[in-house]
Amino acid sequence: MKKIIFVLLGLVVSLSLTIPAFAHFQMIYTPECALEKGGKIDLKLVFTHPFEAGHTMDMGKPEQFFVVRSRGENEPKKTDLLQTLKPITWTSLTNSGKAWETEYSARGGDHIFCLIPEPYWEPADSFYIKQNTKVIVNVGGEPGKWMEPVGLPTEIVPLSKPYDRWTGNVFQGVVMLNGKPVPGAEIEIEYMNHKPLLDKNAFAKEAAVEAPQDAFVLQTIFADANGVFTFGIPRAGWWGFAALDLDPDYTYKDKKCSRDAVIWIKAVDMK
Repeated sequence: MKKIIFVLLGLVVSLSLTIPAFAHFQMIYTPECALEKGGKIDLKLVFTHPFEAGHTMDMGKPEQFFVVRSRGENEPKKTDLLQTLKPITWTSLTNSGKAWETEYSARGGDHIFCLIPEPYWEPADSFYIKQNTKVIVNVGGEPGKWMEPVGLPTEIVPLSKPYDRWTGNVFQGVVMLNGKPVPGAEIEIEYMNHKPLLDKNAFAKEAAVEAPQDAFVLQTIFADANGVFTFGIPRAGWWGFAALDLDPDYTYKDKKCSRDAVIWIKAVDMK
């Protein structure tokens, strides 16, 4: 009997080592980040696994959601959007989870959308996850201050304009904790491989690409001694960058909390 138990335990351990661990990614999704003219845009806030359109986690009410608009040399203006959020249910290929949506009237210049979510308890790892997230939308090609920090506790500040990337360009950013660069920060990268269907609050079933092996689903790079990372963009579409556990001593409700920073960018093909 003991021998059978040991064999079963060994099998469980073996299976656990072969199951791929895909990354949690907080999304702020809107279809385009470079708009020709202003107007209303849809925004979806979803906590999920974007490459696989996999398990979607339930989001609590965000702590903060705001936009910083800048245009030319004008002083950036911050607008609180928290009260505009409406709860929705987002459907992935494996389940449904609680998410949020809003609508925003975008005008000329840069719009830096920023989310500070409620920490998410990950029972599989026995710690919380808190991913402060940014996406930058430009209207009309009017210059703004996309390269300036907005003051999030954890933040990826772009060093490359995040809304003018052609396929084949590189994207650079600096990882920051409390306004200071984080040397050697670990950054996970995922491609949004399933199109979000805004009218259905769901991912499309069809994948854009097929990963040849699980390591290609979630890519990992490290920042240099100045907190700077560089990534070559191989395909058009949305790419998410998550700098992990930037404040190792940070806790929430007396439990460890991985304090991450996320930014999304979109690349387009030359035609």
